[in-house]
Amino acid sequence: MNLLKALAAVSSLTLVSRILAFVRDVLIARIFGAGMVNDAYIIATRLPNLLRRLFAEGAFSQAFVPIFGEYNKRRGHDETRLLVDHVTTMLALVLFVVTLTGIIAAPLIIYLTAPGFSKDAEKFNLTVQMLRITSPYIFFISLVSVAAGILNTYNKFWVPAFAPILLNICLIGGALWLAPLFDRPIMGLAWAWFIAGFVQLAFQIPFLKKIGLLPSIRFNLKDEGMWRVIRQMGPAVFGVSIGQVSLIINTIFASLLMVGSVSWLYYADRLMEFPSGLLGAALGSILLPSLAKHYADNSTEEYSRLLDWGLRLVFMLTLPAALGLGMIAVPLLATFFQHGAFVANDVLMTRNALVGYSIGLIGLIAVKVLAPGFYARQDIRTPVKIGIATLLATQLMNLLFVFGMHLQHAGLALAIGLGACFNSLILFYFLRKRGIYQPEPGWGRFFAKLCIALFALALTLWFGMGSEQHWLTSHGWTRIIHLSWLVALGVVVYFAVLYALGFRLRDFSKRGAS
Repeated sequence: MNLLKALAAVSSLTLVSRILAFVRDVLIARIFGAGMVNDAYIIATRLPNLLRRLFAEGAFSQAFVPIFGEYNKRRGHDETRLLVDHVTTMLALVLFVVTLTGIIAAPLIIYLTAPGFSKDAEKFNLTVQMLRITSPYIFFISLVSVAAGILNTYNKFWVPAFAPILLNICLIGGALWLAPLFDRPIMGLAWAWFIAGFVQLAFQIPFLKKIGLLPSIRFNLKDEGMWRVIRQMGPAVFGVSIGQVSLIINTIFASLLMVGSVSWLYYADRLMEFPSGLLGAALGSILLPSLAKHYADNSTEEYSRLLDWGLRLVFMLTLPAALGLGMIAVPLLATFFQHGAFVANDVLMTRNALVGYSIGLIGLIAVKVLAPGFYARQDIRTPVKIGIATLLATQLMNLLFVFGMHLQHAGLALAIGLGACFNSLILFYFLRKRGIYQPEPGWGRFFAKLCIALFALALTLWFGMGSEQHWLTSHGWTRIIHLSWLVALGVVVYFAVLYALGFRLRDFSKRGAS
């Protein structure tokens, strides 16, 4: 299977999902603004979403997929089916306890994760009510991650990639039709998250059934493979999802800053996750199964070449995205979010956070390629040690940027980005030191050509953007048309320069492990 085509397919579906996510966020920003109600909603939905990334997509997928790939490659369908049944049953039991804890202990959870909310009883109680509704999302979406790991190993990448589209459709419907039905309209969005989790899980069931791996309830505490997955899960949280651990700590800091800080960070994060999802999540999804298969086959050279291919794509596509987010932050934010209750000051405050995030975007996406280089080999200890060091470094930067340099919420975003760069650099160092990754020839010329194209892109955006004040005072289609041709021109200039310098699409074609 051609991995470039698979990446294009997954990225295309992710693009649709991200577009719908922007429609969703624009609606929410227009209806609820960036004040108390939206802060409460963000916290109530961020915690289940964070648990999904840490527990399901982070810990579970990185622990389960390599072992599942090994079983699928070496042990046959029957043993693989037993592994799926036992792991899924155990996970479902754990998830039920986690969900129940989220419902019962919601006040304590909000007090610990957003202590600043306790100063406002109305804000605190609203967040607690919504968290109790959104907590079951972790149960549904973690089982979705099980299905995604199985389907990705069978090269059915498009099915898991389509699931987030269903999430955004449900949330858009919640904002338009459910919210008006409640005395507190924001509660309609909380119920939309609950519905979305169920819908995403139901969508994947027919595809699992088709390949004969729809999980059944089977409980066996003696299953060796299940315990191998469980042993890998705990430490895997730190290895690949360290940015998410930092994010929840940042939420604590943000809740103590001026009103609106949580929302400004959220909207900057949403915009930053556009390239992160298109490339980082897509690359991680398609790389891990192929790396695991190469490791099972002892194909060390192909393993290294696959990492090299992923890293070249990261630099070629992430650097222009980071440059663009930093340079045209105000045009992007004003066009997408400056409507209704989301005013010019919110744009400028969110801009500060977005610039901070953009500085570390390369690190945030590179981790999605480098961490699987260890997890596919079932090496958990190395990413754990690096993750702990990264977490400590990030929090030290938080203290420096927020309290020492008084950068407020922008300092929190900058610390996340720089922490991700630190994480990726150390991962890269150990991949090289242990001989797991050997760079292919031509990296020097590759970087030189990228720098030329990036310089051309920067000039295009600088002269094409105009003044920030223009974006803050213009309206509607004026912004949309200007932003559309500015982004299109930037994309054309960047890739035209690369083409003139000898880059060709076929050079990035790559076959995955069968």
